[in-house]
Amino acid sequence: MAKFIWTDQLNVGIDVIDQQHRRIVEYINQLDDARANNYSREEIGSLIDELVDYTISHFGFEESLQEEAGYPFLKSHQKVHELFAKRVADFQTRYNNGEDVTKGLNSLLVTWLFNHIKRDDADYVETVKEHLQRRTDTVEIKKSLFSRLFG
Repeated sequence: MAKFIWTDQLNVGIDVIDQQHRRIVEYINQLDDARANNYSREEIGSLIDELVDYTISHFGFEESLQEEAGYPFLKSHQKVHELFAKRVADFQTRYNNGEDVTKGLNSLLVTWLFNHIKRDDADYVETVKEHLQRRTDTVEIKKSLFSRLFG
């Protein structure tokens, strides 16, 4: 399979989210390399576990930002994450039971992540960016006030 190449069109414009998405892409490419280079089942299994753990952590982080920002479609976004996590867990179980699912898993991950970023994640970006800007503005106001009072 070809490498999943990160392009600027995948950036959502929230640095921490973009960095996390890039890390998931790195995991996807590592999984493909491991499959292509005949890594041991244990090494591939460990890589799948790391990828799944990181992705689930990313989902939690993303959802917490959405919740803080008051994103109105948080529940729908959580459901998308939940359904995807179940699909990946199925691949993980099948792999642990001896089936070679790496090619199918890699294909699912590439397709799903690309589409998820472009559709689902794009929907929340404006709301979260506005929230983060308000939060930054509040911190700056507090810093300014603090320096005037105690500076």
